[in-house]
Amino acid sequence: MLAWELQHEFATEAAAICAFLALEGARGRQALDQFRSAFQLDVRTYSPANFAAFAERELADADVVVVHEWNSPEIIATILQLKQKFNFAALFHDTHHRAYTKPEEISLLQIDRFDGVLAFGEIIRQIYLENFKAKRAWTFHEAADTAHFFPFSSEHMDDEVNWVGNWGDEERTRELTEFLVEPLGALKRCRSAVYGVRYPASAQERLQQAGIEYRGYLPNLSAPGVYSRSLLTLHIPRRCYANGLSGVPTIRMFEAMACGIPLICSPWTDTEGLFRVNQDYICVPDGRAMLSELQHLLKDDKARQELAASALETIQRHHTCAHRAEQFRHICEELAR
Repeated sequence: MLAWELQHEFATEAAAICAFLALEGARGRQALDQFRSAFQLDVRTYSPANFAAFAERELADADVVVVHEWNSPEIIATILQLKQKFNFAALFHDTHHRAYTKPEEISLLQIDRFDGVLAFGEIIRQIYLENFKAKRAWTFHEAADTAHFFPFSSEHMDDEVNWVGNWGDEERTRELTEFLVEPLGALKRCRSAVYGVRYPASAQERLQQAGIEYRGYLPNLSAPGVYSRSLLTLHIPRRCYANGLSGVPTIRMFEAMACGIPLICSPWTDTEGLFRVNQDYICVPDGRAMLSELQHLLKDDKARQELAASALETIQRHHTCAHRAEQFRHICEELAR
């Protein structure tokens, strides 16, 4: 038996559930309802007050328990205590940047007591081995759920360009200004939209002034429909992914490519060779180049089609949830040995 607290077939379920828990509103409930109807998985929720009893009941017959990095130190401590009692293998799953940007927070999570770490990039894997005394660690990249993220045609086109991502925390404000607000504002008569949360009033005002529509939170499983009704999408990594964590792609790249939408990326170096730069996606060095590529691709149907087809081929060959599930099976076999 496997006990999971990770992303939907390593991607979508945590996005939907965490969105629900964070928002506690109609759109959060929509995300959870979409998830329940889309996946044949038994999702159970708990409150912090009753977690100890809940975990003891749920994990008593588990062989492998995967604990996601966003769990609290208290939740993790309880699971690690039960690991001693029930003798299951415990894996720590990291799909974030705190090991690099906020190591003091990760140091509270008792990494050395886990049987291993699933790290969503090679640099993150090395950080856990060198800085947090992980017993072992595997590079376990994000992936696309191609059962739900795939190309499909739409009867109408909502936008020419979109971006799906959160503003928050001042981690890419400068990048969003240079690669999103200013280029899209310079395009004449371009229909563009942004989806995400934690946009302060000042950010929303800047979007409005640039002629970009802000549409708020987007449930993860609604993203393929948004991609299908757009010509292009942008990817603007947080600052840490463009410097110290270069080579760690976030889930948006995989999902957008799987949906067959051309993707233009602000500066990011694919040090792990997961994609083919300027073949699967376009990477631009500055805002002026972003504007130029937008102008080019919006006019060139063939170039968009070639870019999208190349990216989709790479996803289907290497980066589906089926690929990650197979890798995870081998990891479990390694643990058993």
